[in-house]
Amino acid sequence: MDLPLYWTALIAFLIINAMLLTASVLVYAERKISGFIQHRPGPNRVGPAGFLQPFADVVKLLFKEDIIPAQANRFIHALAPMIMVTIAMTVPALIPFARGVVIADIDVGVLAILALTSISVYGITLAGWSSNSKYSLLGGLRSSAQMISYELAMGTAVLSVILQAGSLNVSAIVEAQRDGWALLGWHVFTNPIGALIFIVTAFAETNRLPFDLPEAEQELVGGYHTEYSGMKFGMFFLAEYVNLFVASFVIATLFFGGYLIPFEPLLLKAFPALEGSVLLGLLQFLSLLAKTCFFAFLYIWVRWTFPRFKYNQLMTLGWKYLLPIGLANVILIALGVALFS
Repeated sequence: MDLPLYWTALIAFLIINAMLLTASVLVYAERKISGFIQHRPGPNRVGPAGFLQPFADVVKLLFKEDIIPAQANRFIHALAPMIMVTIAMTVPALIPFARGVVIADIDVGVLAILALTSISVYGITLAGWSSNSKYSLLGGLRSSAQMISYELAMGTAVLSVILQAGSLNVSAIVEAQRDGWALLGWHVFTNPIGALIFIVTAFAETNRLPFDLPEAEQELVGGYHTEYSGMKFGMFFLAEYVNLFVASFVIATLFFGGYLIPFEPLLLKAFPALEGSVLLGLLQFLSLLAKTCFFAFLYIWVRWTFPRFKYNQLMTLGWKYLLPIGLANVILIALGVALFS
């Protein structure tokens, strides 16, 4: 169903502002959860229970001096964080938030998501190169090698989903998971290997622990954003948490039924008046949001639980394990579809 232009513009406006607010909430959640794991209180001074601490940090960054190294490429240095934020804010336009509620419902939506997320590596690499710092350059090179390596395994996981759904359209992929009361048809049950590979590679693509080698503080000071300060650093910070939430959106959409409510067919059978109603759309959005929040929590939990990989371990996992397993999984899924569809 094509939405009118004014509804599309309104939804886009709301999503952009929601992503900005979500990033602040995730920063607060990360600090509180890490404090709980480490048996300390976390932020508890600014606002009730420290809830306004992320907003205080934004104000602080706004007033900090914007320092650019003397030998840096000033234009590229300023462009890199803009690339990161723009890509992070664009991907949600391709995610269906409820049946028929999506900004850009294109037939090759999955390919568009992969293409957009691939561009973010340019922001990190350009940030490292333009800073004219060895630490930043090494962080940018690490990130480019890591993200390109893990994109291959991620591509195999996405390809297995496309084979099962028979479509590149994101909404069609969600609807293909309606079998088994909109629960047992989730791709995490019909394609668990692909789901596991995608979740692991999503951690690597967002540079989160245990895959945060591009930012390794003990080795590279701050990695690719060592020479950034003020709101330019704040834009990298914003992009990281928006990417975290967007990756959680994509995981939930491709493998956990997206906006589908568990046992939704039974719910509609019991309450037929819900079909096509605004209430059903709201319930579907809340279902997607709950799944997304779970994976956002998983990102934070893993960060404060597992140690960082060594670089040789990172590459070994990507090239010697995830990629061959992903290719084998694609072949098995293709055979299953051909023989039993």
